[in-house]
Amino acid sequence: MQFLNRFPQKPLRIEAMKYLIALLAVAGIVVSSMALRVHRMDPSQAPPCAVTEHFDCGTVNHSRFSIFPPLPPPSFDGTGESPSRFHVPVAVLGIAGYATIGLLALLELHFLTFELSQIAFFFALFLSAIEKYVLAKWCIYCLWSQIIIATIFVLSLLWMWRNWHRNNRPEQFAVR
Repeated sequence: MQFLNRFPQKPLRIEAMKYLIALLAVAGIVVSSMALRVHRMDPSQAPPCAVTEHFDCGTVNHSRFSIFPPLPPPSFDGTGESPSRFHVPVAVLGIAGYATIGLLALLELHFLTFELSQIAFFFALFLSAIEKYVLAKWCIYCLWSQIIIATIFVLSLLWMWRNWHRNNRPEQFAVR
């Protein structure tokens, strides 16, 4: 253990971590709002993010997977709508999720911030798998959101670990 004591340890600023997570959550709200704007556009209009044949936000944001729960596949009679169910655009869930993560971070609720970011990260991974394997199209806003939530997930994990490490000082348990 003396070997580790030779290197100066810079303290991780917990105060800065919560603001960094909150700032990333604001960026996530902006990106999700841009995706919601495309979702609400007329599908016949070309969205501003239709860059190539593989990157088309309009196709992704107007697919049956752009709402939660997703619409069932079209049936043989041509209808695929389910008017009795309540559907929420995925971008609205993103906005609400990012706002909640930012609020939890500012309240310094480390574990809840980590848990919600973990759920959001795996939900975003699932949506990315749908984009790749089902739709075969990518949404630039969705990719940015994936990067943002992955960063928040890693930062919240480090923040939670650092807080646990600070509260459970290992030197208390060292054999002398």
